Amino acid sequence: MNGGSERRLIVVSNRLPFQLLEKNKKITLKESDGGLVSALKSYFDGEGSLGEVSSKWWIGSAEFPEKRWKKFTEGNKRTGAFEVDPIFVDTKVYNRYYNGFCNATLWPLFHYFPSYVEYDDNTFRAYEEVNRIFADRINAMLRPGDILWVHDYQLMLLPGMVREKHPDATIGFFLHIPFPSYELLRQLHRPWKEKIVKGLLGADLIGFHTHEYVQHFLKTVQMVTGFDHQYRSILMNDRVVKADLFPLGIDFKKFHEASNHKDVLAEKNSIRKNFNDRKIIFSVDRLDYTKGITHRLSGFERFLELHPEWREKVVFILVVVPSRQIISKYNERRKMIEEQVGRLNGKYSTLQWQPIIYRYNHLSFTELAALYEASDVGLITPLRDGMNLVAKEYVASRHDDGVLILSELAGAANEMGEAVLVNPMDNNEVAQAILTGLTMPLQDQKQKLQILQKRLVDYDVIHWVNDFLRQLEEVKEHQRTQATKHLSTRELAVIGDHFRHAERRHLFLDYDGTLVPYTRQPDLAVPNKGLINLLSTLSSDSRTEATIISGRDSQTLEKWFHDLPINLVAEHGASIRLRDGLWRHEREIDQSWKPRIRPTLELFTQRSPGSMIEEKNHTMAWHYRNVDPELGFVRSRELLDNLHHLLRNTPLNIIDGNKVIEVRMAGVDKGTVAKKLLEEHEYDFILAVGDDKTDEDMFRALADKAVTIKIGNGNTSAQYSLSDYMEVIRLLNLLTA
Repeated sequence: MNGGSERRLIVVSNRLPFQLLEKNKKITLKESDGGLVSALKSYFDGEGSLGEVSSKWWIGSAEFPEKRWKKFTEGNKRTGAFEVDPIFVDTKVYNRYYNGFCNATLWPLFHYFPSYVEYDDNTFRAYEEVNRIFADRINAMLRPGDILWVHDYQLMLLPGMVREKHPDATIGFFLHIPFPSYELLRQLHRPWKEKIVKGLLGADLIGFHTHEYVQHFLKTVQMVTGFDHQYRSILMNDRVVKADLFPLGIDFKKFHEASNHKDVLAEKNSIRKNFNDRKIIFSVDRLDYTKGITHRLSGFERFLELHPEWREKVVFILVVVPSRQIISKYNERRKMIEEQVGRLNGKYSTLQWQPIIYRYNHLSFTELAALYEASDVGLITPLRDGMNLVAKEYVASRHDDGVLILSELAGAANEMGEAVLVNPMDNNEVAQAILTGLTMPLQDQKQKLQILQKRLVDYDVIHWVNDFLRQLEEVKEHQRTQATKHLSTRELAVIGDHFRHAERRHLFLDYDGTLVPYTRQPDLAVPNKGLINLLSTLSSDSRTEATIISGRDSQTLEKWFHDLPINLVAEHGASIRLRDGLWRHEREIDQSWKPRIRPTLELFTQRSPGSMIEEKNHTMAWHYRNVDPELGFVRSRELLDNLHHLLRNTPLNIIDGNKVIEVRMAGVDKGTVAKKLLEEHEYDFILAVGDDKTDEDMFRALADKAVTIKIGNGNTSAQYSLSDYMEVIRLLNLLTA
């Protein structure tokens, strides 16, 4: 653990990847079940490429007493390809955290079972407490250069807690379950929701299984925090955080080559012999209401009803793996399944045949691999699943034949379009899918399997880990290059020197928040005599061209600056007046969309005392600077959501600005007009200054041409920052000196 240059990968999950069992005073190590464990074990066993990482650690809560751990480690016994640091949590606290908030609140909500969700402040406090225990352990051991990779919904507060103590840490987070739509997530108590989102945003890279989950998360961030996003990058105040999809892969080779093992082959042959060449449908799931096992049984029953010719020719092997038996809903689900299996077998069995072979137990790898290979159809139909690795394992285990029937609501369906996709709630559709699977021509089976297997080989678990860690490094590098520096005295002097020696200069200056402070009413932000004189002095030099580039309307800008020899750009580029010309509008002013927007803006104005609507030629804006801050923020998120739905597939853009939401015609922005104005001449000094999201278009467009300066805090594409409009005035005075 020592050595300044050592760089460690620290994996953190709720549980450690193994258990310690004690029998007859002998302690044995048993590997835990689960997709994460098998995925990272395959990686840790030496097939992955960790580059400069010198050691690997795994931190998690222990399912065994501390005494047993001390006894086990006295003999310096290894726990695999990684060092282990177990956390021992008080049993009562852990129960409230795990069986309470994790699995009675988050699990049903994230899996679209809102009626199952329990709301209990005590369990959330336990959730915070356990996340804090993890954070304290990590904060004590984390060193510069370490890579921290946090996993799953039990630890969503952890990245933020670590970030508080280690602002420069490299932190990744991966969610292994679905991330629900905002409409569901908003049902959480607001403090819980805000803490969870803040916790997740402590990471640099947040991974999900599918594009859909990424989009749900990005919308939730915007609705809960107001942070906007571009290309899946969230623009926070101090840094950029990326959210992206990383569909979890499997160890393809392990399952595909399982048939080479004698014990697997013997088990497979025994299964085939037991069922007398009957077609076998196979299903294996953890006991959980999200897996849709009772719906699957109903679909199979419907198949037997509609296709009596298949009775006695097919058998359904259903294996349910015990899980979370302490939670009442799981025991109720087991009882429902067993009653349904008994009823179905009682209804259709003959002396020679039983339609369903049911087993409630764990499977060894040998048994699982043999069942995958012996069956003709894999029936995997969860009602909602983050990914579902069973579907991938089934496909990987096949050789030349086999049909996968897969729920379209599983994350894996996004990658496995060649499977027979079904709505698991529709018994008739499941019944038809079973018939399709049992009767599919061998050539079709072979062709679909080849495509699916190639995809699984190309993006296996090794690729998954490498992809995540590579992108995490890229995000950190992007953060370093994007770090905006506050303009120092020395840098100001350098800019002043460049300005003085330039033969031709162009200054792009935003107005509100940049040249003048924001006011309670937009029409009160009138330029004072000092500002007019300053702009006059700047623009009187024949080498200097100045452009005020604003969201203001053309009439207001004309009234305030008509005497100055400067360019005026109104409504972010919709209207332009060159220093010696008339106003020209970029396109014919289309007003037809405004009556459709106005009622929505008026509704939110009524609901938000202090807000107001500003109507311009090309733009309509809803200002909420004078609304109570908390109410204004909540209403602005609701309005954004309303407008996104209302304006879908229209030529209009929505701008989430500084205490203002604007709707404007698409294709008009400050970046486009700034580049157009620069086409007229060659300039050897360009300066662009602004404070709002609308100015980011300008900063990006001029990135390789100009000195770009953002006013105020917040993530930006600008090279430098200044604190407020007064510092801008000082800068401009410096340039005129």
